[in-house]
Amino acid sequence: MTPAVFPGLSLDDAEREIHAHIFSRTPEQDHDAKLHRVAQALTQLGNPHERLRVIHVTGTNGKTSTSRMIESLLRASGLRTGLFTSPHLTTLRERIMIGGAPMQQEALVRLWQRVAPAIHAVDSASIQAGGPRMSFFEVLTVLGMVAYADASVDVAVIEVGIGGLRDATNVVTGEVAVLTPMAEDHSDYFIGGLPGIAAEKSGIIKHGAAVVSALQDDVAAHVISGHAASRSASVFWEGGHMSVDDCRVVTGGQVVTLRTAACTYVDAFVPLHGEFQAQNALVALAACEVFLGQGIPRSLDLAAVSRGFAAATSPGRLEVLAQHPTVLVDAAHNPHGVAALVAALGETFVFDTAVGVVAVLADKDSDGILAGLEPVIDHVVITRTESVRAMDVTELAAAARVVFGSSRVSETADVPAAMRLATQLATDAQGNNNGVVVAGSITLVGEARRHVHSAANALGAADVANAADLPVAVASALLKHGEPKSGDTTDASGTSETEPQPA
Repeated sequence: MTPAVFPGLSLDDAEREIHAHIFSRTPEQDHDAKLHRVAQALTQLGNPHERLRVIHVTGTNGKTSTSRMIESLLRASGLRTGLFTSPHLTTLRERIMIGGAPMQQEALVRLWQRVAPAIHAVDSASIQAGGPRMSFFEVLTVLGMVAYADASVDVAVIEVGIGGLRDATNVVTGEVAVLTPMAEDHSDYFIGGLPGIAAEKSGIIKHGAAVVSALQDDVAAHVISGHAASRSASVFWEGGHMSVDDCRVVTGGQVVTLRTAACTYVDAFVPLHGEFQAQNALVALAACEVFLGQGIPRSLDLAAVSRGFAAATSPGRLEVLAQHPTVLVDAAHNPHGVAALVAALGETFVFDTAVGVVAVLADKDSDGILAGLEPVIDHVVITRTESVRAMDVTELAAAARVVFGSSRVSETADVPAAMRLATQLATDAQGNNNGVVVAGSITLVGEARRHVHSAANALGAADVANAADLPVAVASALLKHGEPKSGDTTDASGTSETEPQPA
């Protein structure tokens, strides 16, 4: 089919043109002005964001999984939903979900035709004033707001790109502000340690809103409480108003009992692994209660809760890509996320030999990531992704040798070579149950997924799980594999690196 707005191009080619244009833009740098640019573009488009009911989600870890569970629960409750998350793993349309599915190609092309003039007008004004063009994330934010208004969604679940106060998404007025666990990260962006991080992320709290917060460090909790009070916002805390009362690992996920301010939900099945996912489920459920009750927690229909959780997925988070050997990818890219990944591995898999594939971005705590992985990784293959922000292989490998010892470290120039080497090392190692664990960067996960699926398609391999069919395909793979106790997609990091993803 040839879209009218890109005459002579197929929809695939038109999407590639749009992708190339958006991601040719630099990442956000002029943070203080980006909200102004986004607001300018939206004003030219009729301020569509002002027509949206919004649940705004921030935090350091777990916010993507939490956002996805909120959306799934509300959709199961009969609402038409929008979901804005980042980054994407395959197509930029994954960032703009409507009704539980990525935006359609034709809708994206038509949306771009409508939005592009406003984007270019703001670009011109900014450049004339000595500023930059709109960043790729600013452009995506504008696209998302217009798309959700056009689709007349009942609720838009909006995940921030980074921080909160200065984030491009903070043009919205969230009825509910969701705060997942906070930890130190993005040292080049946040100042003032954990108090500074909490202050920046609390910036999404709007006057009169309801706040749903995961358990926080006392320092962060104090900051959040102060910001909420200054905005006359009510706060619902994990540990005070809600808790995970029980959690049992089962095949394909976990069964949890969640106590909220409105109800106790007994034995709900969540097809994601790790204690942190039980916490994410709790926060997501509490956020839905507060939203549906317009600030006063209202219990959800139990059947809707069951459907919503059962349908929840989190691609790229402890996701099984292949077996014989098992290949797992996880988006953990800071020490806090790695700690959650390691805990989830202990709950879910028992590997005789585990080979790691690690690449990180230059602004990340590479030493902390490597130290966190060392106890569960027998040999690590160091590489780099295609990202311009990727840490140099030689530098990262030197750091890895300090942590692992030289005999436990290999290095390759790119991700495909790293995946081939790690798979071979795991195949050749002693033991019947060996695995490859890929972690350290969201861009690494995206490139690893593409490599594995491309290789499988080329070979016609039957041992690769179809990510589009999770969790069924993963559960099937695990049952055939034997040794893992259980497994599925989990989110040990859940955070966005606000990083453009190659197509």
